[in-house]
Amino acid sequence: MVTATILSMSLLTIMAAAAIAPAMGVIHQHFADAPEIMVQLIISLPALFIILTNLFFLQISRLWRTRTIAVVGLLIYVVAGTGCVFIDNLAALLVMRASLGVSVGLIMPLSTGLLSYFYPPQEQARLMGLSAAMNQMGGVVGTLLAGVLASIEWNYSFYVYLLGMVALLMIIRWLPNERLGTENKRGKIFEPRQLLKFHPSVVGILLLTMVFFVFPTNFAIITGKQLGLDTATITLLMVALDLLAFFVGLAFGQLMDCFRTSIKYFAPIAFIIGYACYTCADSSLLLAIGSAFIGIANGVGVPYFMTIASIKGGKTSATTVMPMLSAALYLGQFISPLIIIPLSNLLYGTEDVVGPYKITIGISLVFLIQVWTTRHFQSLPPIEHTAEC
Repeated sequence: MVTATILSMSLLTIMAAAAIAPAMGVIHQHFADAPEIMVQLIISLPALFIILTNLFFLQISRLWRTRTIAVVGLLIYVVAGTGCVFIDNLAALLVMRASLGVSVGLIMPLSTGLLSYFYPPQEQARLMGLSAAMNQMGGVVGTLLAGVLASIEWNYSFYVYLLGMVALLMIIRWLPNERLGTENKRGKIFEPRQLLKFHPSVVGILLLTMVFFVFPTNFAIITGKQLGLDTATITLLMVALDLLAFFVGLAFGQLMDCFRTSIKYFAPIAFIIGYACYTCADSSLLLAIGSAFIGIANGVGVPYFMTIASIKGGKTSATTVMPMLSAALYLGQFISPLIIIPLSNLLYGTEDVVGPYKITIGISLVFLIQVWTTRHFQSLPPIEHTAEC
């Protein structure tokens, strides 16, 4: 039950943004008079406050024990998430989304760091795969519910954050009340020595998230313009992507055994293929194929970087490398629309609806080069083999 409780937090973290992605089309219509980038901040703004909270996570973990951090984080999560249902002002909505970011900033390092704290290195690939799978399952459940609720009324999509109550009850009952900060008495998060040690994973997950979040930020809007699909069809496509990533996460331990020397290239190559399909899409079939490749990329990429970093960080991962990875992950989420949309408008004009996808293919190539230059001459840390190929 301790493992299930930790994984329940992973179920919620992706929902800070991706859960309401299917509703972005109707939310954009509701706030039609507002600048498009302000509307997109509904998805990306929580990331900025996740990063700011992660900056102080070590100090927080020295003051509060794990159960207290998790309970406070989830209470804010439920209140700030569902509070958006009752707000019809964009500025006030963004304030609530910022509060949601603070809550995820408290939860996210625990959802992965506690796996390193309680379990030995040989189990890390399997557990990080399960964590990523639960993350994607949160996307499946949240996306499906948000899409259905948004078809009734645009603001009903925020009711999905009531799912945080399930994890809150589990944490109160089963989460051990450790004081993690004592494991890292002198270290600091984001100090140069730590960044130098973990920079391949930190930069890699930053690029991965920048590329991936072009999907939840733009897919509903672009697909509506590109093919005129309705909210229900768009929701199904997005759910299918998360569901595929869920199964990839479940199988990640075996995949890492089978493709130890090449798995690092799976994510960037799959992103390139996926967004190329989106760019050329003239039917729902190409959209489905593209979504499959992006689901594979996200399902492999996140647990890969988490596994490598957790093994390297050891028992102190929860207060050293995991906050850095969490901050990099959400920094990529935050800056993605701020970079992709202006570049697309500059290079392809506002009339090219698939311009953001073209820019994303270029960033995916940069991601591929980063992985090759930082990982090509490094072997994986020793992990227990869980499958034979």
